[in-house]
Amino acid sequence: MENKQYDLGMVGLGVMGRNLVLNMGDADFAVIGYDKDSEKADALNKEAGKQKVYGTKKKEEFIQLLKKPRTVMMLVPAGKPVDSVIDDILPHLEKGDLIIDGGNSHFTDTNRRASQLAEKGIQFIGVGISGGEKGARFGPSMMPGGTREAYQRVEKIFEAAAAKVDGDPCVTYLGPGSAGHYVKMVHNGIEYGLIQLLAETYDLLKRGVGLSNDELHKVFSDWNAGELKSYLVEITAHIFKQPDEKSGKRLIDVILDEAKQKGTGKWTSQDAMELQVPQPTIDMAVAMRDMSGYKKEREAAQKILSGPDPRFGGNKDQVIQQIRNAFFFAMVMAYAQGMALLRRASAQYNYSLKLNDVARIWRGGCIIRAELLEDIRAAFKKNPDLDNLLVNTKFADEVQRRQDDIRAIVRTAAELGIPAPAYMASLGYYDSYRSGWLPANLIQAQRDFFGSHTYERIDEEGVFHTHWNED
Repeated sequence: MENKQYDLGMVGLGVMGRNLVLNMGDADFAVIGYDKDSEKADALNKEAGKQKVYGTKKKEEFIQLLKKPRTVMMLVPAGKPVDSVIDDILPHLEKGDLIIDGGNSHFTDTNRRASQLAEKGIQFIGVGISGGEKGARFGPSMMPGGTREAYQRVEKIFEAAAAKVDGDPCVTYLGPGSAGHYVKMVHNGIEYGLIQLLAETYDLLKRGVGLSNDELHKVFSDWNAGELKSYLVEITAHIFKQPDEKSGKRLIDVILDEAKQKGTGKWTSQDAMELQVPQPTIDMAVAMRDMSGYKKEREAAQKILSGPDPRFGGNKDQVIQQIRNAFFFAMVMAYAQGMALLRRASAQYNYSLKLNDVARIWRGGCIIRAELLEDIRAAFKKNPDLDNLLVNTKFADEVQRRQDDIRAIVRTAAELGIPAPAYMASLGYYDSYRSGWLPANLIQAQRDFFGSHTYERIDEEGVFHTHWNED
């Protein structure tokens, strides 16, 4: 292998790194992988077969065998590990070389790294990658940001490795700086929202309607054959059929009801609050991940706090259809909130994002891929300056036709005492966004009353303060 010259080097040969290397090898690119763990390097070599792929645990060999100017990609955990890898390989690189961070880095870290490396003459790309282990191996959605010049160096490799929808690769240059990692962050925020909505749907169907696992499998399978077709609905259907080898039960019934998180959903909520973009569905999804962690407290509270019987007594088929329409409605709200955040962030951070391109590359490979994204792409292609998906004629019609159903489901959830906060937040977002008047005038008055924070008037421009009468 010593005489080989490799197009790209991959640092980190865990599940994602190794599979992406093999994916690139399938496309006939020469890729060298580096990992301090010799077992991971050996595993790559074993799987590579006749590909132009090679794994090594020797850093010097890794650097030496890369074509110049070098292209080094990292797939390591976000945070300090990324900085550690950069510090480790930087002394071996030269001006004009390129470093690519393919992990879930916070966009502010990406900006910092790009600036620091630019001072040393090193190019940098932050690329969000979605699709998990299978996506990395057979085609993920890839969200790169950085200089256009840097992206052009790896464009052919990325296009070959990315998922394809009707032959169109699910990757494109998104914008400068941290644009790629920001888009991936929002992707994950939408993912949080959709997952929480599906969890609430499961709860309504299981505890409320009383469906068995086989019935749940059929419901979600049927839904996935129509307008709700998406990766998350598809895998949800499969989950209910999975047996547990240890207990003989369905696996879903022996999994603890505590969900973990890596922070990307929280980051979405945090930056949305900084930019003052409402994301209630996503915010509630983050909050419910946190709530799930209070398992012991919840079990104790269950013995003290009472509520209604969660069993639904009405027409089963009717309520299942209502839940289906309510989920579509709430699904649109999650995407609408995410796209609205991208629109504001693009202006704030000078990303110059094309939201139709974002929707286009999300159609395949990624976790939130869905039939709905083709219509989202079309909406932003027709009007790149669209304020919100909800004012697009097609989406406005779709959600208005289903609003009676989500209102019915929210009422049903409240009456049965089944928590459905993401559904409630989604309906609240819709009702707030369509309200030409909101009671924020009272908030202005209260703030001026207790803190002299001033207020604005509807009949006169300017800022005003009143000495309020407390009698």
